[in-house]
Amino acid sequence: MQIGMIGLGRMGANMARRLMRAKHECVVFDRNAANVEALEKEGASGAHSLEELAKKLAAPRAVWIMVPSGAPTEETVVGLSRVLQRGDAIIDGGNSFYKDDVRRQEMLKPLGIYYMDVGTSGGVWGLERGYCLMIGGDNATAQRLDPIFSALAPGTGSIPKTRGRENRKSTAEQGYLYCGASGAGHFVKMVHNGIEYGLMQAYAEGFDILRGASAKHLQAGLSYQFNFADIAEVWRRGSVISSWLLDLTSDALASDTDLSAYTGFVEDSGEGRWTIQAALEEGVSAEVLSAALYTRFRSRQEHTFAEKVLSAMRKGFGGHIEQPPAVKMKKGL
Repeated sequence: MQIGMIGLGRMGANMARRLMRAKHECVVFDRNAANVEALEKEGASGAHSLEELAKKLAAPRAVWIMVPSGAPTEETVVGLSRVLQRGDAIIDGGNSFYKDDVRRQEMLKPLGIYYMDVGTSGGVWGLERGYCLMIGGDNATAQRLDPIFSALAPGTGSIPKTRGRENRKSTAEQGYLYCGASGAGHFVKMVHNGIEYGLMQAYAEGFDILRGASAKHLQAGLSYQFNFADIAEVWRRGSVISSWLLDLTSDALASDTDLSAYTGFVEDSGEGRWTIQAALEEGVSAEVLSAALYTRFRSRQEHTFAEKVLSAMRKGFGGHIEQPPAVKMKKGL
């Protein structure tokens, strides 16, 4: 298939590369011309404006957006609405708020342009591992775009099939899933990220307790000097708490046992807040996820080893770099 890719940052560029590896034709655009030129050298067709991108795509067009949520996504969607035609599709693969998806779909409906929201998980490792995709929007359009979703997804890999699913027909085992109408994909991804906050916080607090076991005020004979890197490694092997997040933690601790490269300043990208907001609207209790979000707020005032563990994991799966103090002060964080 032919597809447009807008936003060639950490994830967008690698998604284009993965699609080209699967023999799909990519027309790429980014405000940074150097990013476009880099993908052109790898076989993509470059565009230097939304108009040029639309002209290079055959109808019915499909344009995937990988830009920051909020104003950048809104501006891109509005811009595309002026150059696309009836039957074309805009795919928002960023972390947009699901209520914005519903509003944008309604905005584009009179124009006959489909708006698909696709929660995308995979971070900087997605080129090789594949991307877990949670899809919302028009079902028929999702079916038309299935070759794109299938190419981006990780596939079955070596993960054993879940018992009881033998007779179920679903793409879930391939790593992508149509979740429902407009907004459903980003709603599922929002909750996914909320859970991610809680899991990360649990690991971080656990390692902080291990570190605290050497505190001088503890009773003689009941304090310990633990090797965090080795503990993370042994937990990876046969433990019930083994996971990719633990793998990333083990990587970080192996190279920097004290995580001295991190301050413990932990940002939140919005989905955690939206998950708590949804829980409030539904009347659902979410104590762990709420505490994990509030801990990130506190990390911007005082730092513990737990927050350094969180920062290390965020860098591991998403390439998120802690902001330097001057930038934090400028943002009032």
